[in-house]
Amino acid sequence: MVQESDSELDAGDPAPDFELEGADGDTYSPEDFADSEALLVVFTCNHCPYAAAKFDLLNELADEYDAVSVVGINPNDAAEYPEDSLEKMREYVADGTIQYDAYLRDESQTVAREYGAACTPDPFLFERADGEFRLVYHGRLDDALNPEDEPTRFHVREAIERVLADEDVDLEWQPSQGCSIKWADDR
Repeated sequence: MVQESDSELDAGDPAPDFELEGADGDTYSPEDFADSEALLVVFTCNHCPYAAAKFDLLNELADEYDAVSVVGINPNDAAEYPEDSLEKMREYVADGTIQYDAYLRDESQTVAREYGAACTPDPFLFERADGEFRLVYHGRLDDALNPEDEPTRFHVREAIERVLADEDVDLEWQPSQGCSIKWADDR
C-alpha cells in the first residue's frame, strides 16, 4: 500500500535517541555520528520497490559527503516480510547493494514510532548544532515519486548543501511516498 510520510517531529526537534544493531554486527546510536555536520536517517527496507529505487541515491550521498552520515533504518516486520530480516540486510550490504554509513535493524519498531515514520523511504535530515542533531528537513529525497520515474530535482541534496554551507534549510517539506511500514500485529 502506498503511503505518504507525516512525522511527529517539527523543525528544530532533536533526533530521537536509538540504539540499534547494524548489518555489520555493531550497535549504533546517533552519538556514533557526532563527528558529522549532518545525519540523514532514512527509514527504508529491502523489499519495497519505492525504497529500492533510492538505494543508488543514498549510496551516492554516503560516498559523496564526508561530513554527512547516511543511516538506513529498517523497521519492517521481518516475520511477515522475510526479505527485510537482518540476515537479508547483511546480504545487501555484503553484495554492495547498500553502501550507507550504517544500515540498522529496528526490530521492536520503537524507533520508527518515535520518529513518526510512515513509509519506506522516509528521510529525516538533522544538523549538528550545540552538541546535538536537530531536524532541519523531513520530506522527499527527490521528485521521482514512483519507482520507475527519473528524478529531475534532488530535495535532499539541496537540503544537505544548505546545511554544509551553514545556510537555513528553507525547503518546503513535501511528503515522501513509498510502501507503508509493515507494523507487527501487536502494534
